Amino acid sequence: MRPVDRAALVLGLGIGGFIDGIVIHQLLGWHHMLSGWYPLTEVHLMMVGDGVFHLLCLLLVLAGVAMLNRRPPMPNAVLGGGILTGWGVFNLVEGLVDHHVLGVHHVRHGPDQLVYDIAFLVTGAVLVVAGVLVSRSKRLTAARSS
Repeated sequence: MRPVDRAALVLGLGIGGFIDGIVIHQLLGWHHMLSGWYPLTEVHLMMVGDGVFHLLCLLLVLAGVAMLNRRPPMPNAVLGGGILTGWGVFNLVEGLVDHHVLGVHHVRHGPDQLVYDIAFLVTGAVLVVAGVLVSRSKRLTAARSS
């Protein structure tokens, strides 16, 4: 048995991206998708980069919903655990690739940017562990009762 449902994982990837984009890009204004490569004064470019990012997040959410629609219903804990895991995987991949490998942006530019980048990765790892534990706890409970 898989510890996390694939459809819930894909849904979580998209939701995690939306949370990142809405909270960090828009509400806090700490960075934009391309703010490590171009100056923040390039407002149009920042908006286009964030827009493409949000479009990709939307496609992930729609793919996750379509995948959920094609499978039998699952317990809420399995769905929630999968979404948490997907969100965590998003943070880990986005954090490693965009912040460290490509340098597209950092969580928060400035003297403490490495601290913020590492905190983002740690948050991703915690979300993955929490999601797997939530999913497994429901599966283990179901297996014991049958």
